[in-house]
Amino acid sequence: MKPFKLIPLFAICLITLTHSVFAEQPAKAAWEKLVRSPKFNKRPTFQYVENNPQLPNVLLYGDSISIAYTDATRDALQGKANVYRLYCNGGDSSSFITKMQTMHTMMRDKKLKDHWSFDWDVIHFNIGLHDLKYLKDNKLDRVNGKQAISPADYEKNLRSIIAYLKELAPKAKLIFVTTTPVPEGEPGRIAGDAANYNAIALKVLKDYPEITVNDLYSFTKPNHEKWWTKPGNVHFNTAGATAILFGSPFAVALKL
Repeated sequence: MKPFKLIPLFAICLITLTHSVFAEQPAKAAWEKLVRSPKFNKRPTFQYVENNPQLPNVLLYGDSISIAYTDATRDALQGKANVYRLYCNGGDSSSFITKMQTMHTMMRDKKLKDHWSFDWDVIHFNIGLHDLKYLKDNKLDRVNGKQAISPADYEKNLRSIIAYLKELAPKAKLIFVTTTPVPEGEPGRIAGDAANYNAIALKVLKDYPEITVNDLYSFTKPNHEKWWTKPGNVHFNTAGATAILFGSPFAVALKL
Protein backbone atom coordinates (compact mmCIF):
# COMPACT_ATOMS: atom_id res chain seq x y z
CA MET A 1 0.00 0.00 0.00
CA LYS A 2 1.42 3.34 -1.05
CA PRO A 3 1.89 5.90 1.73
CA PHE A 4 -0.76 8.60 1.90
CA LYS A 5 0.60 11.98 0.80
CA LEU A 6 -0.68 15.20 2.28
CA ILE A 7 -1.53 17.88 -0.25
CA PRO A 8 -0.29 21.29 0.93
CA LEU A 9 -3.08 23.65 1.95
CA PHE A 10 -2.04 26.29 -0.59
CA ALA A 11 -2.33 23.70 -3.38
CA ILE A 12 -5.86 22.81 -2.29
CA CYS A 13 -6.77 26.50 -2.27
CA LEU A 14 -5.24 26.98 -5.72
CA ILE A 15 -7.12 23.99 -7.17
CA THR A 16 -10.38 25.16 -5.60
CA LEU A 17 -9.92 28.74 -6.81
CA THR A 18 -8.99 27.65 -10.33
CA HIS A 19 -11.98 25.33 -10.54
CA SER A 20 -14.26 28.06 -9.20
CA VAL A 21 -13.08 30.67 -11.71
CA PHE A 22 -13.53 28.41 -14.70
CA ALA A 23 -16.79 26.97 -13.43
CA GLU A 24 -18.33 30.41 -13.07
CA GLN A 25 -17.33 31.84 -16.42
CA PRO A 26 -17.82 29.25 -19.18
CA ALA A 27 -20.68 31.13 -20.84
CA LYS A 28 -18.63 34.33 -20.83
CA ALA A 29 -15.74 32.46 -22.44
CA ALA A 30 -18.11 30.99 -25.03
CA TRP A 31 -19.47 34.46 -25.80
CA GLU A 32 -15.96 35.87 -26.20
CA LYS A 33 -15.22 33.06 -28.62
CA LEU A 34 -18.23 34.16 -30.68
CA VAL A 35 -17.11 37.80 -30.69
CA ARG A 36 -13.84 37.03 -32.41
CA SER A 37 -13.56 40.19 -34.50
CA PRO A 38 -10.73 42.45 -33.22
CA LYS A 39 -12.95 45.36 -34.25
CA PHE A 40 -15.65 44.31 -31.79
CA ASN A 41 -14.20 42.28 -28.91
CA LYS A 42 -12.98 45.31 -26.93
CA ARG A 43 -16.13 47.39 -27.37
CA PRO A 44 -18.65 47.57 -24.50
CA THR A 45 -21.39 46.92 -27.07
CA PHE A 46 -20.18 43.34 -27.58
CA GLN A 47 -19.29 42.40 -24.01
CA TYR A 48 -20.95 39.49 -22.24
CA VAL A 49 -24.25 40.35 -20.55
CA GLU A 50 -24.95 38.84 -17.13
CA ASN A 51 -28.55 37.69 -17.04
CA ASN A 52 -30.86 38.93 -14.31
CA PRO A 53 -33.60 36.28 -14.15
CA GLN A 54 -36.02 38.83 -12.67
CA LEU A 55 -35.99 40.92 -15.88
CA PRO A 56 -37.35 40.32 -19.41
CA ASN A 57 -34.87 39.58 -22.19
CA VAL A 58 -34.50 41.77 -25.28
CA LEU A 59 -32.45 40.86 -28.37
CA LEU A 60 -31.29 43.46 -30.88
CA TYR A 61 -30.44 42.08 -34.32
CA GLY A 62 -29.09 44.39 -36.97
CA ASP A 63 -26.14 45.92 -38.78
CA SER A 64 -23.95 48.91 -37.85
CA ILE A 65 -27.00 51.15 -37.38
CA SER A 66 -28.16 48.93 -34.51
CA ILE A 67 -24.61 48.59 -33.18
CA ALA A 68 -24.59 52.37 -32.75
CA TYR A 69 -27.69 52.42 -30.56
CA THR A 70 -27.07 49.24 -28.52
CA ASP A 71 -25.26 50.89 -25.59
CA ALA A 72 -27.82 53.68 -25.31
CA THR A 73 -30.62 51.11 -25.38
CA ARG A 74 -29.01 49.25 -22.51
CA ASP A 75 -28.67 52.48 -20.55
CA ALA A 76 -32.30 53.40 -21.20
CA LEU A 77 -33.55 49.95 -20.13
CA GLN A 78 -31.18 49.46 -17.20
CA GLY A 79 -33.07 47.73 -14.41
CA LYS A 80 -36.00 47.09 -16.77
CA ALA A 81 -34.59 44.50 -19.18
CA ASN A 82 -31.55 42.40 -20.07
CA VAL A 83 -30.52 43.83 -23.44
CA TYR A 84 -28.50 41.54 -25.69
CA ARG A 85 -27.36 42.00 -29.26
CA LEU A 86 -26.01 39.75 -31.99
CA TYR A 87 -22.30 38.93 -31.58
CA CYS A 88 -21.41 40.59 -34.91
CA ASN A 89 -22.73 42.83 -37.69
CA GLY A 90 -26.01 41.30 -38.85
CA GLY A 91 -25.18 41.72 -42.53
CA ASP A 92 -27.70 40.77 -45.21
CA SER A 93 -30.83 38.65 -44.94
CA SER A 94 -29.19 35.50 -46.31
CA SER A 95 -27.00 35.20 -43.19
CA PHE A 96 -29.67 35.94 -40.55
CA ILE A 97 -30.71 32.39 -39.67
CA THR A 98 -27.17 31.01 -39.76
CA LYS A 99 -25.90 33.71 -37.39
CA MET A 100 -28.80 33.23 -34.99
CA GLN A 101 -28.29 29.46 -35.00
CA THR A 102 -24.56 29.87 -34.37
CA MET A 103 -25.22 32.13 -31.38
CA HIS A 104 -27.95 29.96 -29.87
CA THR A 105 -26.15 26.65 -30.41
CA MET A 106 -23.15 27.88 -28.43
CA MET A 107 -24.90 29.88 -25.71
CA ARG A 108 -27.61 27.27 -25.05
CA ASP A 109 -25.06 24.49 -24.65
CA LYS A 110 -26.16 22.75 -21.45
CA LYS A 111 -22.55 21.85 -20.66
CA LEU A 112 -22.08 25.51 -19.76
CA LYS A 113 -22.90 26.10 -16.11
CA ASP A 114 -24.66 29.39 -16.89
CA HIS A 115 -25.95 28.67 -20.38
CA TRP A 116 -28.86 30.67 -21.81
CA SER A 117 -31.81 28.89 -20.26
CA PHE A 118 -34.08 31.92 -20.67
CA ASP A 119 -36.50 32.73 -23.49
CA TRP A 120 -36.63 35.93 -25.53
CA ASP A 121 -39.39 38.33 -24.59
CA VAL A 122 -38.64 40.85 -27.35
CA ILE A 123 -36.70 40.47 -30.63
CA HIS A 124 -36.05 43.77 -32.39
CA PHE A 125 -34.63 43.02 -35.84
CA ASN A 126 -33.60 44.67 -39.09
CA ILE A 127 -32.06 43.52 -42.36
CA GLY A 128 -31.81 45.72 -45.43
CA LEU A 129 -28.79 47.98 -45.85
CA HIS A 130 -26.50 45.04 -46.63
CA ASP A 131 -29.07 43.47 -48.96
CA LEU A 132 -29.40 46.44 -51.27
CA LYS A 133 -25.69 47.25 -51.52
CA TYR A 134 -23.68 46.66 -54.71
CA LEU A 135 -20.34 44.86 -54.53
CA LYS A 136 -17.44 44.22 -56.87
CA ASP A 137 -14.50 42.18 -55.56
CA ASN A 138 -16.11 42.45 -52.11
CA LYS A 139 -15.94 46.26 -52.21
CA LEU A 140 -18.80 48.75 -52.41
CA ASP A 141 -19.34 49.74 -56.05
CA ARG A 142 -22.78 50.90 -57.13
CA VAL A 143 -21.61 51.46 -60.73
CA ASN A 144 -19.88 48.18 -61.59
CA GLY A 145 -20.96 45.94 -58.73
CA LYS A 146 -23.70 43.34 -58.35
CA GLN A 147 -26.50 43.77 -55.83
CA ALA A 148 -25.97 41.54 -52.80
CA ILE A 149 -29.57 40.32 -52.44
CA SER A 150 -32.18 40.89 -55.14
CA PRO A 151 -35.63 42.25 -54.19
CA ALA A 152 -37.20 38.83 -54.90
CA ASP A 153 -34.66 37.02 -52.71
CA TYR A 154 -35.06 39.66 -49.99
CA GLU A 155 -38.77 38.89 -49.78
CA LYS A 156 -38.12 35.16 -49.74
CA ASN A 157 -35.45 35.49 -47.04
CA LEU A 158 -37.63 37.72 -44.88
CA ARG A 159 -40.45 35.18 -44.90
CA SER A 160 -37.99 32.45 -43.88
CA ILE A 161 -36.61 34.68 -41.10
CA ILE A 162 -40.06 35.32 -39.65
CA ALA A 163 -40.91 31.61 -39.74
CA TYR A 164 -37.60 30.86 -37.98
CA LEU A 165 -38.16 33.49 -35.26
CA LYS A 166 -41.67 32.24 -34.58
CA GLU A 167 -40.29 28.75 -34.07
CA LEU A 168 -37.33 29.94 -32.00
CA ALA A 169 -39.32 32.25 -29.74
CA PRO A 170 -43.06 31.62 -30.16
CA LYS A 171 -44.00 33.86 -27.21
CA ALA A 172 -41.67 36.75 -28.04
CA LYS A 173 -42.85 40.14 -29.19
CA LEU A 174 -41.32 40.62 -32.66
CA ILE A 175 -40.45 44.14 -33.81
CA PHE A 176 -39.31 44.70 -37.40
CA VAL A 177 -37.24 47.83 -38.03
CA THR A 178 -37.45 49.52 -41.42
CA THR A 179 -34.16 50.20 -43.17
CA THR A 180 -32.88 53.75 -42.77
CA PRO A 181 -32.34 55.97 -45.86
CA VAL A 182 -29.50 55.82 -48.38
CA PRO A 183 -28.16 59.31 -49.19
CA GLU A 184 -27.15 60.51 -52.64
CA GLY A 185 -23.50 59.75 -53.36
CA GLU A 186 -23.24 56.64 -51.19
CA PRO A 187 -20.46 54.57 -52.81
CA GLY A 188 -22.17 51.18 -52.83
CA ARG A 189 -25.87 51.88 -52.61
CA ILE A 190 -28.46 53.73 -54.68
CA ALA A 191 -30.60 56.42 -53.10
CA GLY A 192 -34.21 55.27 -53.10
CA ASP A 193 -33.45 51.56 -52.73
CA ALA A 194 -34.11 51.62 -48.98
CA ALA A 195 -37.67 52.78 -49.68
CA ASN A 196 -38.09 49.99 -52.26
CA TYR A 197 -36.86 47.27 -49.89
CA ASN A 198 -38.99 48.66 -47.06
CA ALA A 199 -42.03 48.43 -49.35
CA ILE A 200 -41.23 44.73 -49.86
CA ALA A 201 -40.86 44.21 -46.10
CA LEU A 202 -44.15 45.97 -45.33
CA LYS A 203 -45.91 43.84 -47.94
CA VAL A 204 -44.61 40.70 -46.21
CA LEU A 205 -45.58 42.03 -42.78
CA LYS A 206 -49.19 42.46 -43.85
CA ASP A 207 -49.37 38.70 -43.44
CA TYR A 208 -48.16 39.06 -39.86
CA PRO A 209 -50.20 41.81 -38.18
CA GLU A 210 -48.92 40.67 -34.78
CA ILE A 211 -45.41 41.95 -35.66
CA THR A 212 -44.82 45.55 -34.62
CA VAL A 213 -43.13 47.87 -37.14
CA ASN A 214 -40.58 50.38 -35.89
CA ASP A 215 -40.48 52.74 -38.88
CA LEU A 216 -37.05 54.29 -38.53
CA TYR A 217 -36.99 55.11 -42.23
CA SER A 218 -39.92 57.55 -42.01
CA PHE A 219 -38.60 58.96 -38.75
CA THR A 220 -35.04 59.66 -39.94
CA LYS A 221 -35.70 60.61 -43.58
CA PRO A 222 -36.67 64.30 -42.95
CA ASN A 223 -33.55 64.85 -40.81
CA HIS A 224 -31.10 62.64 -42.62
CA GLU A 225 -28.79 65.39 -43.83
CA LYS A 226 -28.59 66.76 -40.30
CA TRP A 227 -28.04 63.37 -38.69
CA TRP A 228 -25.66 61.50 -41.01
CA THR A 229 -21.99 61.36 -40.06
CA LYS A 230 -21.04 62.99 -43.35
CA PRO A 231 -22.57 63.52 -46.80
CA GLY A 232 -23.04 60.26 -48.69
CA ASN A 233 -22.74 58.11 -45.54
CA VAL A 234 -25.56 55.89 -44.24
CA HIS A 235 -24.42 56.11 -40.62
CA PHE A 236 -25.75 58.49 -37.98
CA ASN A 237 -23.95 60.97 -35.76
CA THR A 238 -24.54 61.16 -32.02
CA ALA A 239 -27.53 63.49 -32.40
CA GLY A 240 -29.13 61.10 -34.88
CA ALA A 241 -28.49 58.02 -32.77
CA THR A 242 -29.93 59.76 -29.70
CA ALA A 243 -33.00 60.86 -31.64
CA ILE A 244 -33.53 57.31 -32.91
CA LEU A 245 -33.54 55.98 -29.36
CA PHE A 246 -35.57 58.60 -27.50
CA GLY A 247 -37.65 60.44 -30.07
CA SER A 248 -38.69 57.78 -32.55
CA PRO A 249 -41.05 54.80 -32.62
CA PHE A 250 -38.11 52.88 -31.15
CA ALA A 251 -38.96 54.02 -27.63
CA VAL A 252 -42.58 52.99 -28.06
CA ALA A 253 -41.73 49.71 -29.77
CA LEU A 254 -39.40 48.62 -26.98
CA LYS A 255 -41.77 49.55 -24.17
CA LEU A 256 -42.20 46.44 -22.05
